[in-house]
Amino acid sequence: MPIKLVPPRKGKSPHWTIRGTYLGQHVNRSTGTGKRAVAIQVLKKTEREIECGTFSQPGEQTFAGAALAYMQAGGERSYRIKKLLEYFGEKPLSQIDQAATDAAAYCLYPSGTPATRNRSVHTPISAVLRHAGIRSDLRRPKGSGGTQSTAWLWPEPAHALFAEAEKINPQFAAFLIVLCYTGMRLSEALGLTWDNVRLQDGFAYVPTTKNDEPRSVFLPPVAVAAMGNLERRGVRVFQFAKSGHLYRLLKTAAARSGVDLPTRSAFHILRHTFMTWMRRYGGMDEIGLLALGTHKDRKSVARYTHTVVSEEAQRAALLPTPKARK
Repeated sequence: MPIKLVPPRKGKSPHWTIRGTYLGQHVNRSTGTGKRAVAIQVLKKTEREIECGTFSQPGEQTFAGAALAYMQAGGERSYRIKKLLEYFGEKPLSQIDQAATDAAAYCLYPSGTPATRNRSVHTPISAVLRHAGIRSDLRRPKGSGGTQSTAWLWPEPAHALFAEAEKINPQFAAFLIVLCYTGMRLSEALGLTWDNVRLQDGFAYVPTTKNDEPRSVFLPPVAVAAMGNLERRGVRVFQFAKSGHLYRLLKTAAARSGVDLPTRSAFHILRHTFMTWMRRYGGMDEIGLLALGTHKDRKSVARYTHTVVSEEAQRAALLPTPKARK
């Protein structure tokens, strides 16, 4: 039956009660008031909550409460959680299923890649649900694992890129060199401050990363030399901001050096180049690459193992070949 108001019962309760079913949701709760006019407003509010999917039974855990408990227990505190709190609010956890999660991902990140939606929506929601004691079997967006094909630069085009950048802006050239020889993300390098750098020790400290975990960064001699020539004009090492101007500098340097940057790679190709060079020239295996701290899981570094020909494959040089003609 539709929900309706049940008047107070003498000796039972002085308040009006809402009972019945609305849009498939059973309701049996007190309005908390003995005034019929106020009780009608509570009834209408309950109907709106059911229509919007935010209705919860007394004592039922909501996303807002679960997310707060998750953060207080040491869970992630980031803009991702904030956006999810604004989106779900007091929505009951029982209503946050696969469909609701997928809808949130498309709504909050309409132009985001599957990997972005997975990282920013599915993963934190799963973490909040697990902390609340709810087993999460959320399917991740198709393609969220990314592709194993990774663009990177050989040394010659990379060095040509640095040379042209030097002609445009010496500080920009140093910036590219640091990205290429440390594997730092664009945001990490832009936020690097002098108080977290010790050139004499070849050391830099990144307090905030994409993985929400601080990490130490080794500065090889080439990066130390590039940073040593910078003029210290402020707190930050590099006086750039993530903007169209910065991307135009890269585009100009790439065009002049003849470097063809793959679509959507931009500065991130230097991070891939660092990991590839560490594998090819540094001799690191998957465990070694993971120990760098630039990536969080082994699956992320597995793509770089394909940049080196295995010892087994090199045995093709031992195969019999046709005799050379005189």
